[in-house]
Amino acid sequence: MAMTQTRAQNTIEGVPPGPRWPRAVQTAWWAARPLSLMRYCRRRYGDVFTVRPYGFGDIVLVADPGLIKEVFTGDRDVFAAGEANAAMSPVLGRHSLLVLDGDRHLRQRKLMLPPFHGEAIGRYRERIEQITAAEVATWPLGKPFKIRPRMQDITFEVILRAVIGVRDPQRLQRLRELLPKLLDFSVLDMWSVWLFPKLIDTPIGRRHASQRVRPEVDRLLYEEIAAHRAEPEGRDDILALLVSARGEDGEPLSDEELLDQIITLLLAGHETTTTGLAWAFERLVRHPAVLQRLESELGKGEDDYLDAVVNETLRVRPVIDGVWRKLTAPAVVGGYHLPAGTLVFPAITLVQTSEAFPDSDEFRPDRFLDGSPPPYTFIPFGGGPRRCIGASFAIMEMKTVLSTVLEQIELRAAERRPEKPRVHHVTQVPSRGARVVARAR
Repeated sequence: MAMTQTRAQNTIEGVPPGPRWPRAVQTAWWAARPLSLMRYCRRRYGDVFTVRPYGFGDIVLVADPGLIKEVFTGDRDVFAAGEANAAMSPVLGRHSLLVLDGDRHLRQRKLMLPPFHGEAIGRYRERIEQITAAEVATWPLGKPFKIRPRMQDITFEVILRAVIGVRDPQRLQRLRELLPKLLDFSVLDMWSVWLFPKLIDTPIGRRHASQRVRPEVDRLLYEEIAAHRAEPEGRDDILALLVSARGEDGEPLSDEELLDQIITLLLAGHETTTTGLAWAFERLVRHPAVLQRLESELGKGEDDYLDAVVNETLRVRPVIDGVWRKLTAPAVVGGYHLPAGTLVFPAITLVQTSEAFPDSDEFRPDRFLDGSPPPYTFIPFGGGPRRCIGASFAIMEMKTVLSTVLEQIELRAAERRPEKPRVHHVTQVPSRGARVVARAR
C-alpha cells in the first residue's frame, strides 16, 4: 500500500499532453499520414503524448524504450492486447489469437507456437524457393514494373501451399481467385470497421467485395480442415500441425478456432511479409553498394549480411506503426496515472528511429553487424508474451525470397526518387509499388 501511495504522489493524474486540434483534424491526419503526425508530436511533446482521433478515445503513444518494456512486460490482464484489437473480431473471428486475452490467449498461443518454432520452419524453405523461382520466371525484363504485387503473389502461394497445404487442384485455384478479393479493402473500409464495428454485419457491409467472397472462402477453408482431419498422413504444412496439436487438457483446436487462425495468418501475416519484401527491394535498388555487397555475400553462401539487410529494412521501414494495448484497470505509464479504457500505443516507428540509431533515417545494414541494438529499440514484431507468433517464419520467408530473386536476376530502380510510405490497410507500403527494372543474369 505504501508503494502505491508513493507512486501516486509522484505521478500526474490523467493522460499526457498532446495536440489540441479538433478530433476531426486529428482523425484525418492519423488516418492519412500517421507517420507525419507521430513525428510532429514527438518533436513537440517528447516520447509520451496523447492523440484523440474519433472512435478510439485517448491514445497514449509511447516512444521511450524503457516505457515500452514496461508496457510489454506489464500485467497482461491490465495491458490487454486482445481487448485493444476487439474491433477487428468481426473480420478475424472471435477465436483469433489477436483478439484473445488471458487464459484463452495463452492456451491458443501454446497450441500454435510449435509449428512456428525456428527449427520447425526450416522445412518450408525449399518450397518457398520453388514458389519464388516460378514467379520470377514470369517477370518482364528491361522495363519497369511494380514488385510489391509480385511479392503478394509469392506470399499468397506460400500461405496456400506451405501454411494451409491445399492439395485439391480445384480448391487451390478457387482460393487463388478469392483470397485477393478478401483483402480488397481500403483505409476508409478499415476506419469504418473501427468506428462502426457492427456495420460489417449489415446489408451495406456485406455488399463490400471482401465480405461478398467471405462465405465461400470460409466454406473452402472448412473443406480443407476436414480433408486434413480425414487424411493426415504425409502432410507437413502448418495447418496439419495445428490440426494434430493438443492442449494440456488433451483437446484439439475446433474447426472454428482453426478457421479463425488461418484467416488471421492471411490478413495479418501475408500482408506484412509482402510489404516487408517490397521495402527491402525498394531500399536495395536505391543503395547500389549495399545491393552489390549482398549479392557478393550470397554468392559466398554467407547469411550474416542478409540478416542485417532484413533487420535494417524492418527498422527503417517498419511495416506497422505500432501495437495496441487497452488498459482494463488504471495504470501508471511514463509518470501519468492513466484511467481504465485508455489505449496505449508503443510506437514502433518512433522508437526505431530514435537516437539509439545514429543517422536513423539512413539505410545502413552494417549497424546490425556490430551487435544487437539496445533492448526495446528494435521491435518490428512487437514484444513480450504478445510478440508476433509468426516472426521467425516471416524472417525466414523474407530471406529465402530475397536470396532466390537475387540469384536469378539483377535489379535496379525504375526511377531515382525514393518511394515514401503510404497507408494501406494497417501497413505502410511503398507509395508507387516499389518499381524496379529486372535484367537476366
